[in-house]
Amino acid sequence: MTRRRICIVLTTRGNYAKMKSVLLALRSHANLELQLLIGGALLNAGFEDYRKVIEADGFAIAGELKYPAEGGTPGSISRAAAACTAAATELFERLAPDIVMVIADRYEALSLAHAALCMNIRIAHLEGGEVSGSIDERIRHAITKLAHLHFVANDDAATRVLRMGELAESVFVTGTPTMDLIGALDLEDTARLKTTLQRSGAGAPVDIDCDYIVVSQHPVVTEFEHAAEYFRSTAAAVRTIGLPVVWILPNDDAGASALQEVLAELQQDRAAPPIRTLKSLLIEDYAVLLHRSRCLLGNTSSGIREAAFLGVPVVNVGTRQHGRQRGRNVIDAGYDTAGIVTAVAQQIEHGHYESDPLYGSGNTGAMIADILASIWPDLQKTIAY
Repeated sequence: MTRRRICIVLTTRGNYAKMKSVLLALRSHANLELQLLIGGALLNAGFEDYRKVIEADGFAIAGELKYPAEGGTPGSISRAAAACTAAATELFERLAPDIVMVIADRYEALSLAHAALCMNIRIAHLEGGEVSGSIDERIRHAITKLAHLHFVANDDAATRVLRMGELAESVFVTGTPTMDLIGALDLEDTARLKTTLQRSGAGAPVDIDCDYIVVSQHPVVTEFEHAAEYFRSTAAAVRTIGLPVVWILPNDDAGASALQEVLAELQQDRAAPPIRTLKSLLIEDYAVLLHRSRCLLGNTSSGIREAAFLGVPVVNVGTRQHGRQRGRNVIDAGYDTAGIVTAVAQQIEHGHYESDPLYGSGNTGAMIADILASIWPDLQKTIAY
């Protein structure tokens, strides 16, 4: 029996964390052949060299998508998307995958789906059917209409995909794969995280054996002209809260560069708490960092997904996660500093929450691999109503 070729493309730090359990399940499956491609921010010299990380985990990289991943403006994002489509086309021609698995809702995910569509390659989509802000909302639903198989995080997302006219037999509630890794971790083992903070971080040291908060805030592409204003509101809140901060730097989307000046001013302010910045963290370290923190502040989707599973208190700022289903651990705040400070104080007073399996319970990777091996959807799609 010929093994089915499954192509997965990783383009961000979060992609690898999200997909690692799926990659492991595909690699070990007797009826599947994993074709792993990397591109985008994972090839950006400004971040950690994820090629070494991925290869150290035993995965062979079948190719690289070389396109300009720096998205300083909407125009640069558009040009990067076009270049990503062209690069993906060349690699898909060489590898001839049976199924391309597209992850979530970034602009390059739509580029990958576009290339697969035009080349008559079946598409599997992870995390469709959700609701959020920014351009991610429209990209996510566009990919749903291009995809043949849908691996959604929960029943709420599945209902939306079905309402978009997708066949019931193509929709699978699998959860988010990241929970597979987090569920297997010893969250009290801090040795590697402490080493990473010391070696890879910048700014003042932060003792994770004492109280601290984590900040992870990305620019909102549809509001990129306000990025500096939004970052300054969060920085002012951090200054007022007064707890040490581990600040995870954002993806290089439109508006991200505005954070550089804001952070430089904050770190030079003698009245501000210690600020340790990190370009990236492996999920094994990030989970421990979140688990030990008093609160996660920002607009990262990990505050909605992984933090719910961990029970970490979250203050979600602004519109980036607008409409996305939340666990009990999330309080929403606007961009005003006073509102952010009040919400963080409330979350710190509450403390950790019970684990919520809203986005998965820890067995997603094996489920996805088995479905990819056993189901062969028709290439021709027809709306189901």
